Amino acid sequence: MASQPSVIISAFADEAANHRTALEQMTALAAIGIRNYSPRFIDVAGDGTVEHVVDLSAEKLNRLKEYHAEYGVSVTSVGARVGKIKLLDVDDGSHNKYIPIAEYLNGEVAATIKAAKALDTKLIRGFSFYHPRGTKPEDHLDQAADQIRQIADACAKEGLVYGLEIEPNLVGETGPLLAELAKRVDHPNMVLIFDGGNVACQNKNPVQVYEEYKATVPYLGWMHVKDYRIDPSMTWTGAVDEERLKNFVPANEGDAGHELVFRDLREQLPAIEERLAKLGIPGFYLETEPHLKGGGQFGGFSGPDGMGVAVRALCSCLDYAGIGYNLRTFADIRKLRGF
Repeated sequence: MASQPSVIISAFADEAANHRTALEQMTALAAIGIRNYSPRFIDVAGDGTVEHVVDLSAEKLNRLKEYHAEYGVSVTSVGARVGKIKLLDVDDGSHNKYIPIAEYLNGEVAATIKAAKALDTKLIRGFSFYHPRGTKPEDHLDQAADQIRQIADACAKEGLVYGLEIEPNLVGETGPLLAELAKRVDHPNMVLIFDGGNVACQNKNPVQVYEEYKATVPYLGWMHVKDYRIDPSMTWTGAVDEERLKNFVPANEGDAGHELVFRDLREQLPAIEERLAKLGIPGFYLETEPHLKGGGQFGGFSGPDGMGVAVRALCSCLDYAGIGYNLRTFADIRKLRGF
């Protein structure tokens, strides 16, 4: 009998920490039973100084690695900001920054690669650039693909993989657009990250979300898990108003179609894992980023209770779909204690 396809459950642990301290994040992960996470915002020293992981000093990165060893935690990816800048130097009323790509590669991208290597992960989460408000993302595919290819090249030179996440208001805001970017970038070290909640918050129903997921499957590298309940009072105008993003819910309660997605994913996993293994990636990550107490373009918050609710909801979805996963066991505890 064939073994059950399985995934690796991960989390954005800063969502589970009231004060974003490293100790809170490690404790929450351990208590919930998760072994993997993507660092993003973190207070390593516990002195109230919250920094993005890419901005941490070498000393703080080393201290963070000591916490990882102490709590039995591994890094899934760097929860980077790469690609969340303007594609063009146009004043479109947004607060997003524009940085020329050469300067960006030598600055933010290089710093992100350095952090990934320091934390022993092969994966960097990134994005597809903001096109000017009022323009169609389709009109900017070539330039976005060219800049993403340069980022993927920089990652590949260091043995890393760049994951491009679907998100509203960016060039890759839909599954088909993200897939088209992957086709045009055509780089073995670039994969796609699907997030059903980021599609549902565009007021799309479960069938629409599923269709967008299917477009990404040939390039899929890992998946973020959040859910969103359609806001019937909102008229979709082509852009997400972040002030209205208050309808995030656990994975088994919203309109992201996780039942449909996971049932299909179960069949896709063997082929996806074979492709990922060639890149040195140990499996398919499902990363909880639930935003249950609020969220936006640069992060979210769920609290330790919210993260627990989110992970249990995810596990119930996986159980229903017939996908395996491994949370911590008594054997893991004994190993950490040196038994």
